[in-house]
This record gives sequence, C-alpha cells and structure tokens, in this order.
Amino acid sequence: MRLGLFGLIAKVLIATLCLLALTGSIRPSQLDTIQARGELVVVTRNSPTTYYQDRSGDVGYEYELAKSFADHLGVRLRVVVADNLQQVFTTLETGQAAIATAGLTITAERQRWVRFAEPYMYVTEQVIYRRGRGKPTSLEQLADGKLVVSADSSHAQRLRQLQREQTPSLSWHETDELGVTDLLHLVESGQVDYTVVDSNEFDLLQAYFPNLAVGFELISPQPIAWAFPHSRDDSLHKAANRFFTQHSTQIRLARLAERYYGHLESLDYVGAIHFLNQADKKLAKFKPHFQQAAEKHEFDWRLLAAVGYQESHWRANARSYTGVRGLMMLTRPTAKELGVKNRLDPVQSIDGGSRYLAQLRKRLKGVNEPDRTWMALAAYNVGYGHLNDARKIAREMGGNPNSWMDVKDALPLLTQKRYYRHTRHGYARGHEPVEYVQNIRRYYDVLVWNEQQPQTATTDEQMLTSLITEVPPLL
Repeated sequence: MRLGLFGLIAKVLIATLCLLALTGSIRPSQLDTIQARGELVVVTRNSPTTYYQDRSGDVGYEYELAKSFADHLGVRLRVVVADNLQQVFTTLETGQAAIATAGLTITAERQRWVRFAEPYMYVTEQVIYRRGRGKPTSLEQLADGKLVVSADSSHAQRLRQLQREQTPSLSWHETDELGVTDLLHLVESGQVDYTVVDSNEFDLLQAYFPNLAVGFELISPQPIAWAFPHSRDDSLHKAANRFFTQHSTQIRLARLAERYYGHLESLDYVGAIHFLNQADKKLAKFKPHFQQAAEKHEFDWRLLAAVGYQESHWRANARSYTGVRGLMMLTRPTAKELGVKNRLDPVQSIDGGSRYLAQLRKRLKGVNEPDRTWMALAAYNVGYGHLNDARKIAREMGGNPNSWMDVKDALPLLTQKRYYRHTRHGYARGHEPVEYVQNIRRYYDVLVWNEQQPQTATTDEQMLTSLITEVPPLL
C-alpha cells in the first residue's frame, strides 16, 4: 500500500515537472541562453580607450577584453555602440545588451541601477587645463573659469558630491553631445577653461594635445568594471567574475595594458611639440616615398615615417659618429647588402630601410602581430642577434619569447654581465631598443591621429552654448 502511494506521488511529481517545462516555467539561465544562441551582445562607447575601428578592423582595450570573454564562453561577440553614457545604461536596462563594456567607473549612484563585476583597472579623475593659463590646484579655483564635463559621467557625479560636501560655490556645465576628445579640443582652443577626464584617457591622448596638462586629481584611484543589469539571474555576472580571476585573463590584461598604454610615457611636452612641428614642415616632402615603400613591403606608411623620424628626424643627409647615414640611418654593410648605392638619397634610404625591416619581420616566424613588428623594430635598432639573446633570456625567466611585453623586459638585462655572459652575442645597450620601439609607436599613433582628425572650424560660442547645460552653485 505504501509503495503504491510513493509510486503515485512520483508520477505526480514527474507530470508536474513535465508540465512546468512545457509551459516554460523552468527557464534556462542567461548564460545558457547566450551560449545556446551563440552570441554575446555588449554595449560600449566609441572612444580611444574603449572601441573604435582602424585599418585592421575592430579594436580598442574594452573591445579586445570583451572579445576574450566571448571566446572564453565559446560565442561570437556583437557590439552595440551608444552615442552617450545615458544611452549605455538605457541599452543595458532595456535588455538590448547583456553587458556594458564602456570603461565605467564604479560609483555609489551607479550601483543603485546596475551591478558591477570585479574591477580590472583603476584610474584617477584629472582636471585638465591649457598650459600658460595658470595651473588650477583646487576646486575653488575652478569657479573662475568654465568647466565642462560629460553628462551622466562619474566626473559629473563626483562634482555633485564635492559641491554638496566641500565646495557649494562650485558650478560647471555638462554635455551629452561632446566626447572626451571634443572636450580636450575645446580646452586647447581656449573656448573652455577646464574639463575632467580619466587618467587612462589623458595618458592616451596627451601627445595629441601637448598644450594641455593635469591641474589636479579630484579623487584617489577609482575602479573600472563591466556593468550588468540587476537581476535574480546572476549566471553571466558570475561567469564574468570567474573569467577575471583566471590566470590567463590576468596575463591578457597585462598584454592589453602593454599594447594600449605601454608606450605612452615616451613622448614628453617638448618632444610632442617638436614632432608635430616637424610633421607639418618636413613630412609632406617624403610622404610619397614612404607610401611607395609601404605598399611594396606591406607596411603602414605612417609606421615607416615614424621610423624615419626616430632615426634622423627626417633629415636626408643625417650622419652619425658610428658611421650610419641617411634618412633611415643605414650602416654601410647593410646598405651594400640591400643594394643601396647612395645612403643620402632619401628614396633609396627609405626603400632600403623598409626592405630591411621587412626582412627582419619575416625572420620572426611564430610571433603574432603587433608583437612581430615591435620585435622587428627592436632588431633594426640593436641587431637581430641581440634580440634573439633577449628572447632566450625571456624564455629562461619563465616569460614568452614571442611576446614583446616579456622581451622588452629582458632586453635591458643584456647590459648585465650575469646575463650577457651566457648569450651568443654578448653585451648590448638593451635599454635603447626598448626606448626606440616606444618612441616609434608613439610617433605612429600621433601620425594616425592627425590623419584621422577632420579639419573643422572652431565651435562658435552660440553653438557651444546649445551643447552644454549649466549646473549652478548651491550658494
């Protein structure tokens, strides 16, 4: 009798579960749904630190990080680009995207509306001003000028907090029509006195705006993280947190940091001003030759131009006490091997130097781009043998000999006897190729930036007024 009762209960339970499944009451988790659909949708902003497109396709720190997570889940990535921060959160809230990968600072106000994953970066919020106009060092000084920040940004939220708690006389303007580069342009042109940007953004953009500088920081370093909508289904949120704690992800973050930020300290104010002046005065004369060599040897002409500037400051008759000559500063043996008869002929020098760089790049089999190009540049400077010695040291130290991030740490060790005594080619001034590559990368970035910037007239005062909204003081 008891067994019959248990059997009846079991049948009822099975029937109930089947009915629930049929009616959709038992739903797969968000993570299961994404993996079944084969697509992860993220929302981001179009900016130098998040997502943009160049000649190689979709790029950007946030994009590459999101792509790594999608690969980790075994799905494709689809990117939705929002026009402003408000649209980022709206897209997330309405379910049009599963994650906001937009370089978002974690703030108390934002945590009311979204749930953040573990942070992967820390930034400071910096007040930016134009050199020569008096460096601001406190909030009180900002009251004497026009301060404009992005609406709905962590900067706007921070200013409101500081206005309530410290400086009620503080006022500023907000805009949801202008991006960070637009705001920096306005400060540089003198139409706006101050703006606030994250430190990683200004690090990336400062070489393009050499007349701008940091006045002071609003707050200590703050965490940056991905945002998720509040939901009882936290499967995707947990998966993201697991992803960020993995050792492979930590390595990936380090490599992304090196790729996007690892070369930014190489160009100071004086160097940036001089480079931009030289680009205006000299580059046009040699540009066709760089373009011809680039097409012939499969390079970006702006990279070759950056090499030429690093080598000779685009001086066709450049000479060194070491015997190297010409715009691309070729040695006599290298020129002879390449068939360059006159090193002081800029056409021959550019073609020869480009061909030599292509040969070095070709020898680096098994190294992926862009690391392959960075290593070829290092070899152009210090020699292929010394580069291979550094790769060997990197491997012996547990690093990856095919990673520029690891090899650039090993190159300076070639100055230390305990390392170079065990190498094939011995001592080398290993710091020089590291600085050499960093400089070229920075010059290249500036050339790309300059070419991509539209030649637009300065925004007139009436138009600017229509794009910003004043936040008055509390007093």
